[in-house]
Amino acid sequence: MKPAEYAPGLTLLWLPVFTPRVRVPLYAEPCAAGFPSTAADYVEKELDLNELCIRRRASTFFVRASGSSMEGLGLYDGDVMVVDRTEEASHGDIVIAEVEGEFSVKRLQQPRLALLPMNPAYPVIYPEELQLLGVVTWWFNSTRARRR
Repeated sequence: MKPAEYAPGLTLLWLPVFTPRVRVPLYAEPCAAGFPSTAADYVEKELDLNELCIRRRASTFFVRASGSSMEGLGLYDGDVMVVDRTEEASHGDIVIAEVEGEFSVKRLQQPRLALLPMNPAYPVIYPEELQLLGVVTWWFNSTRARRR
């Protein structure tokens, strides 16, 4: 993936073109997060991450998160976010916003316009003007890379 300058201060990781696509098995039996269940050894189908995560390829881009303001949501420094520029943002969505020339990822609050961090160490932003670059539709992090 080649980084590309989308706007001053925001480096994007554009979607690569893969041919052929890599399909990964998706098991029909969910994995219990509480008490264990006896999982059936049955593959429901093969899953393509492009089909799962990208609805509109022409308006979708990757960008890395920076900082710790969204850690309460499980979005950590260095995580890769999938952002759709044409998705209409609504109350509660995670968005990439430009506020006073800076780019930030926050939860959108409406009708009283605010950008909410998901970490109490950071202040709520009440912007006078707001430019949205897109809605975060997915993000990825590695559980093995982050040892706490």
